Amino acid sequence: MATTVRRAVLTLPAAPLGAENPLPALRPLDEMHVVDDRDRAGLPRDMARQIGYEPLATVLPVRILDGYGRERTPTELDVIVIENDRIRATVLPGLGGRIHSLHHKPTGRELLYTNPVLQPADFALNGAWFSGGIEWNIGATGHTTLSCAPVHAARVPAPDGGEMVRLWEWERLRDLPFQVDLWLPEDSDFLHVGVRIRNPHERTAPVYWWSNIAVPEGARTRVLAPADEAWHFGYTRTLTRVPVPVPETGSVDRTYPLRSDFPADYFYEVPDGARRWIASLDEDGHGLVQTSTDLLRGRKLFIWGSGAGGRRWQQWLTEPGTVGYAEIQAGLARTQLEHIPLEPGAEFSWLESYGPLAADPGVVHGDDWAAARAETEQRLADVLPRADVEAAYAAWRPHADTEPGESLATGSGWGALEVRRGKYELPGTPFAESTLGEQQAPWLDLLDQGTLPEPRRVVPPGPSLVSAHWRDMLETAPAAPLTEYHLGVAQWHAGDRAQAVRSWERGLALAPSRWPLLRCLAVAAQEGGQCDRAADHYAEAFEDLCAERRDDGDAWTAATTALGREAIEALLTAGRPEKARAVWAGLRPAIRQRGRFRLLEARLLLAEGDRAAARAVFDEGFEVADLREGAEILDEVWTAVSDDPLPDVYNYRMKPQS
Repeated sequence: MATTVRRAVLTLPAAPLGAENPLPALRPLDEMHVVDDRDRAGLPRDMARQIGYEPLATVLPVRILDGYGRERTPTELDVIVIENDRIRATVLPGLGGRIHSLHHKPTGRELLYTNPVLQPADFALNGAWFSGGIEWNIGATGHTTLSCAPVHAARVPAPDGGEMVRLWEWERLRDLPFQVDLWLPEDSDFLHVGVRIRNPHERTAPVYWWSNIAVPEGARTRVLAPADEAWHFGYTRTLTRVPVPVPETGSVDRTYPLRSDFPADYFYEVPDGARRWIASLDEDGHGLVQTSTDLLRGRKLFIWGSGAGGRRWQQWLTEPGTVGYAEIQAGLARTQLEHIPLEPGAEFSWLESYGPLAADPGVVHGDDWAAARAETEQRLADVLPRADVEAAYAAWRPHADTEPGESLATGSGWGALEVRRGKYELPGTPFAESTLGEQQAPWLDLLDQGTLPEPRRVVPPGPSLVSAHWRDMLETAPAAPLTEYHLGVAQWHAGDRAQAVRSWERGLALAPSRWPLLRCLAVAAQEGGQCDRAADHYAEAFEDLCAERRDDGDAWTAATTALGREAIEALLTAGRPEKARAVWAGLRPAIRQRGRFRLLEARLLLAEGDRAAARAVFDEGFEVADLREGAEILDEVWTAVSDDPLPDVYNYRMKPQS
């Protein structure tokens, strides 16, 4: 059959994402992949330089997604299917453009780990993320803020005269447009993926990219890459160079994901000039291989390990009884801790290929690592020579500017706003003004009229914009309370915290709605080490919100939930359990029953001196739906309420106990 592109519907048990958290993300980025400055001294110079190059301080202007739960119901998801007589790829345009499934028809094999449920968890830079498939991570170290966001999609003519699917969006952490072209030539066993990131600005931009591929685990599944060394990163936050496949003398072979105890990353040191590839092969030597043009230099294996914490996380991200997964990845740098400069007006582009591979299992699983690698690479060369990947890239590259045809999905309006402001010419990735919506409307007024309009009704503030050009416009706009609020957020993002506080204090003097400004001032006080002042601001902010709240709609519920949680935590930190209890009493019963608030209740009871009641909360059972990757809060509170070992149901340990 000729390659076809069609829309379809996939039904999965899914937990709704919930409303965005309306509180601006002012706090430092909570990302596990961080190396202490002192530990960078022994790293290669280029790696150390790129690790220190413009790391994010916050996820502004993106909002946090933490309103999901654990109750799943059958949900229809729009998908795009691209297939020929060999391969069928299923894409989720409403969820970051992730490839949900890559099915090899002749063998009937699913090449990816396909999650049977859609369960958000707190792994993305801005919260909600889900496991499975192939995701496109752009922005900064971690899972992209687009993990659970829609992207634009359309049909585009393919280099071989057929059709391909283009995905594109505006990545807001770094203000960069990007595209992902999915091209499946007729009769091909390999899906080609052309990627382009452009910098339309007059300043150099830091770039991050890792293609993240979930593959099924198995007792005899082995991950192979063309390397004899790797950079090991564990959740003790140290980066060390280790041999492959056995990191230490007498240790187990870490190329088998289930042979480790704890989660860990292995970033392979692929030699210069070597072909870029990584494969996951089962006990019979069958599985998936990914290869690319040379610009995509990095390769990585992430393992959950066989320990209780890793297995618990696997269950948490899907459901008990389903197969586990590991991640094989490919990125622009050697490690995920690095960002690479992209010059003004320049671009990065490359081509990746995904497909089935079969190799001699006796060699692949033998003791000779060099032979196992050579066997895998030769089988790859037999089915997809390196020169063919280069030729596919050369054929695709002229088509990257081709204007899309029929629209298959619509992303956000933020790209259209930025294109209108900057008057950018971006052939191949149109950001139509028809995509501008309610969130962009006040910023269009600021752009066209020089004034940020005050809301016509009492609602939580909309999203802030923080890049330099928007900050400049806010500084010259009339100093209304809402303008001062957004200006303070932009100044905070720029690192001018003293000026941000002054802007929020100016807005507070005349604001009809005080709680958004008070909350910003509370965070500023916390970051400045002023716990009592922060507690005062939080208590006043929550009281003001409760007085102002108009209904139990999604926006007000999200605001009450987010502010109530922060206020209780701040008041407990300041040693004011009675004030924290007052905030607790002001929450709706439905909010108090959420797992995150059950955990807060246990902390509150401890602060009130009732250890037995706090222990009873754990005994009754709860699930913190937005438990952060690597978080140790369950361990910490359990230790305070009980002398017993941590129950398995609360064990999410990603590193050995200290």
